[in-house]
Amino acid sequence: MIKEALRKQRIETPSWAYGNSGTRFKVFAQPGVPRDPYEKIADAAQVHRFTGVAPTVALHIPWDRVDSYADLARHAAELGVGIGAINSNVFQDDDYKLGSVTHPDPAVRAKALAHLLECVDIMDETGSDTLKLWFSDGTNYPGQDDIRARQDRLAEALSSVYERLGDGQRFLLEYKLFEPAFYVTDVPDWGTAYAHCVRLGPKAQVVVDTGHHAPGTNIEFIVAFLLREGKLGGFDFNSRFYADDDLMVGAADPFQLFRIMFEVIGGGGYTERTAFMLDQCHNIEPKIPGQIRSVMNVQEATAKALLVDRDALAAAQRAGDVLGANAVLMDAYNTDVRPLLAELREEMGLAPDPMAAYAKSGYFAKIAADRVGGNQAGWGA
Repeated sequence: MIKEALRKQRIETPSWAYGNSGTRFKVFAQPGVPRDPYEKIADAAQVHRFTGVAPTVALHIPWDRVDSYADLARHAAELGVGIGAINSNVFQDDDYKLGSVTHPDPAVRAKALAHLLECVDIMDETGSDTLKLWFSDGTNYPGQDDIRARQDRLAEALSSVYERLGDGQRFLLEYKLFEPAFYVTDVPDWGTAYAHCVRLGPKAQVVVDTGHHAPGTNIEFIVAFLLREGKLGGFDFNSRFYADDDLMVGAADPFQLFRIMFEVIGGGGYTERTAFMLDQCHNIEPKIPGQIRSVMNVQEATAKALLVDRDALAAAQRAGDVLGANAVLMDAYNTDVRPLLAELREEMGLAPDPMAAYAKSGYFAKIAADRVGGNQAGWGA
């Protein structure tokens, strides 16, 4: 039963993880980095080839803009993967210095909304069913703008996007505590995102980015609450030590990832309608292995969560056995699930160790030799 659940797991990788990235101080270029969306998808296909559970790749517009999205989708299908969520970008244009859909200027708001609707058009062309919305909108100083009016403008834009969605399509609204707005962020937390989504209806759901919270926030509580309300649309998985670090998922606190997956499984969220997406930047580690390792980290946390003896846990909870209940969780978390996953991969016709298999494949040497000339993809491309 556990193997069957793991066999059905789906983890989406982001196109931007395969490009060059860094901090605001420096972007370190690496050999073999893709130069266009077609090469990004080729790299994503390698992650799926060696893990067997990463069949889709998320796009970011305009970073992944092409002449024909239908052709890009065909290219993905030929490589054995598909197009996942379409991510909008209303934070990298000079016009958005004071906001995008919440900007005080109606002309800027119209420009931002047009881009969001363009992203729905791209969903239609690629067959994607998910639009992901994140807004950097906010203010830096008290009095800079009317906080209530900005919420009204946001609600108006979200309503327009919602009405444009087709059958079977949805949008996921992301939130972020701060940055780049430092006084008020217009969608700063899960409650704000949830309130807007509830007002709109079933096609609007919340996405939980695991790096977008204040220190000490109990993310698994947020997950449990949103599942209870039918409003958890998915995750942007990554790790953080300080703020929005975008490190590899499970790197900083693997126990937290386990706790999150425990709530997902218990709350009925372990289905194909919950988007388990990675949202990470590999600044100093190689790109494809970084994604493979991240997928493996999610698999391991999920396997441990599936091992929890929920009958024993419920009995301990009913009896008020605090230590006994905690021990049930810890027994599952402390189990080494790597042999189980290696066995499962072999049953799926895969190498038991994806990292070693990729290293032996020669793919990196090939792309490092072939991808010479042109402009490497990176932030903003």
